[in-house]
Amino acid sequence: MNVRQRFPTGPPVDLAEWPHRTDRLAVGDERIVRFLGAFARKLLSPALTRARPELAALGFFLRPAQLCRTVGKLRESTTDGSLRFPRGLVLHIPPANVDTLFVYSWALSALAGNRNVVRVSPRSAGAADLVLAALNETVVNADPIVGATQLMITYDRDDALTSALSAACDLRVVWGGDRSVTELRRHPLAPHARDLTFPDRSSFAVLSVAGWRAATPAGRRSAVVAFHNDAYWFDQAACASPRAVFWIGDAAAAADARTEFAALLADVVAERATVVDPAMAIRKRVAAYGLAADGLVDGVRFAGNAVAVLDVVDPTEVPRSWLGAGTFPQATLGSLAELAELMRRGDQTLSCFGFERKELVGLANALAGRGVDRIVPFGSALAFASVWDGYDLLAEFTRLTTVSTTW
Repeated sequence: MNVRQRFPTGPPVDLAEWPHRTDRLAVGDERIVRFLGAFARKLLSPALTRARPELAALGFFLRPAQLCRTVGKLRESTTDGSLRFPRGLVLHIPPANVDTLFVYSWALSALAGNRNVVRVSPRSAGAADLVLAALNETVVNADPIVGATQLMITYDRDDALTSALSAACDLRVVWGGDRSVTELRRHPLAPHARDLTFPDRSSFAVLSVAGWRAATPAGRRSAVVAFHNDAYWFDQAACASPRAVFWIGDAAAAADARTEFAALLADVVAERATVVDPAMAIRKRVAAYGLAADGLVDGVRFAGNAVAVLDVVDPTEVPRSWLGAGTFPQATLGSLAELAELMRRGDQTLSCFGFERKELVGLANALAGRGVDRIVPFGSALAFASVWDGYDLLAEFTRLTTVSTTW
């Protein structure tokens, strides 16, 4: 069995025995809180944040003040006086295309007091390697219980190992495409266990034409900078990255706004020296011209290799698939009500600019759970939260015990 133990480093554990260990943590265990706080401080070091801005976001998510708030939520009494306990052993199977995603779900599960096994993809690199190095540096000074209850491993496809870990866990967390979820469900869970799955999702940017026109030039540029962060981290491949842009409002005014937005985005890309490698650039051009050949778009404009803007003929057929980093199909709709009609159950995040809160609440009510789990401002699409894809992860990672003293 070719297994690489990534965290904690040291003598390899016995994978047949490890899932059955009896080491225990409490919900909001202070030893885990201290460990994650020290880990966050390493991630927020200037050397790391300059090289990998996504690590700054992760470090901010795990900063001590945020950890205290998370632990407070975990320790809150439920309305009926139930007691909250860890779920048990949690198996995490994250994707390879978002290098830091596995840390978010793992950290919340660890804070909930669970023992965790994380399979880090063999294709993960870059930020994932930096994260694992920081974890191993931090665990040296942590309570031994951390290394005894948390395990991160890398292995190529191995059905026997995946089946064994699946059979032993109390909860299996699967991040990835529909195909990955279906493949992993071939490995049975124990009768009491269950899956928490995050399959293929699509996300969009939505701008108010009126809101754009009302914004100052500085406000418009700030919006585009925030959009750049949402779109270009993880090469636009994250589930929450906007795959297309909808403009809501007057069509004639939208035409001018769309032109200005594209020009500002090209400026920000140049200013930040955003690089799209040649293979990605070729993929983008093939995808763009393929949509044009199929009659789905009637305008294609490139700003170097980093930006491609496509004019969609029919908004009901806006592409949801990943077309390559920096590829933005765009369409104009008359109202948010029209947008609501286009959304599907697999749509996840709407990152928005120029709307009032009551308009977005109205949109959420119109959707009524049929699609879209997150409506956030520009710049927050990739900001992970303990409620994700409609799941309250703190609730999912714990169990409740009720105690009644009356008939």
